[in-house]
Amino acid sequence: MNIVWFKRDLRLEDHAPLQRAIQAGEPILCLHIIEPLLWKEPDLSLRQFDFYQETLSEFKSDCSKLRLPLTIKVGHCQEIFQELSQRHEITSIFSHQETWNQWTYQRDIAIKSWTKSAGISWIELPQFAVFRPLKNRDGWSRKWSDMMNQPLVSYSPYDQWIHEPSDPLPSRESWFDVSDVCRLRQRGGRKEALKLLKSFFDERGCFYTKAMSSPNTAPTACSRLSPYIAFGCLSMKEIHHFTAPFQGRQRFSDRKNKTAWAQAVRSFSGRLRWHCHFIQKLEDEPSIEFMPIHSAHHQLTFRDPKDLDALDRWIHGLTGYPLVDACMRALRQWGWLNFRMRAMVMSFAAHHLWLHWRQPALYLASQFVDYEPGIHYSQCQMQAGMTGINAIRIYNPIKQSMDHDPEGTFIKQWIPELRDCPVEYIHTPWEWLSSMNNYPSPIIDEKESR
Repeated sequence: MNIVWFKRDLRLEDHAPLQRAIQAGEPILCLHIIEPLLWKEPDLSLRQFDFYQETLSEFKSDCSKLRLPLTIKVGHCQEIFQELSQRHEITSIFSHQETWNQWTYQRDIAIKSWTKSAGISWIELPQFAVFRPLKNRDGWSRKWSDMMNQPLVSYSPYDQWIHEPSDPLPSRESWFDVSDVCRLRQRGGRKEALKLLKSFFDERGCFYTKAMSSPNTAPTACSRLSPYIAFGCLSMKEIHHFTAPFQGRQRFSDRKNKTAWAQAVRSFSGRLRWHCHFIQKLEDEPSIEFMPIHSAHHQLTFRDPKDLDALDRWIHGLTGYPLVDACMRALRQWGWLNFRMRAMVMSFAAHHLWLHWRQPALYLASQFVDYEPGIHYSQCQMQAGMTGINAIRIYNPIKQSMDHDPEGTFIKQWIPELRDCPVEYIHTPWEWLSSMNNYPSPIIDEKESR
């Protein structure tokens, strides 16, 4: 028999490994493995696990409706595969390629070695336009287009399924500190993803290009699809196919703001490419997760890592810079920030506070429900000035505040200490003549640090 190993691709639609396994014509075991050791890694968290469990629950229900038995096991992948191989003659394992964190990278190396020694073929198919091995980036954009323009893979009826008992699902309390309450995070599952995709192109996305930068407008104007892409509720190809008919100004002839819609779709389409572009970087150079992209930066000496006061104040939104603090407090409740605010808080931690880039990057990884290592670590290094190819980006938090939250609406939403602060002082409350209601003074002098 064959195994379809569902990893971070919790869907039946446009699922090439499932279709390839069906075409092979042998009985199929559909398998998903919950890995305790992965979820103990410092870049993962309860908020991500909750989203994942909601997604997995809906996926299991979708499989059941189609009479496709999904087996869920809990434990170490190699041990589970070894146990299954003792009861079944496994011909092949079909799965999507996974370019994720270092733990999954090492796990896949071990599985590759085991399948080879066991005489089992492991067939990995691209999930994104990320290609292995890739000698250079020549023609990468064309390869992206070629892959994304291929027809969506349809699910074929099949009746040769292997039934295996599933393990009891772990409780969140047994693995995590339940005090990590992310009360405003998005809910997992494909249904919610499809709803957001439709609403973005129906109404929300019109002013995406301009509105994506402000923390006041971005939560509605952005697609908000990133966590669903990260957990595979939607395939990138599905989103590209959905987007394609909207290309060009003429497509919006029956709508107001035709130019804005055309710009929005163009910007959104570009970000689909960026997504795969950055994951390809991690695929080509896994050390990006840990080491500066440019070797010259290995010589830099940062703030003493034992000096945790600056990191702690940044994490808890107590730096004295209102927009930075509002973002960090919102992140704890949202599990999300828009791109510009992510860039700003990372820049502030790396440049103004002179923290080693890995410290804030690791914390942010655990807070983002849409954490995607290939994108995350490349962006963190870029904002921290570690790449050697991008300009040093030191965001002035006062200017960013004035530009993107001029009335202090977002600041006052998340910093109750400043709700009585006059608008003319909301970006520099230390100049406010009355009490700051226990809001801290700036942790550093912004101009001097910059």
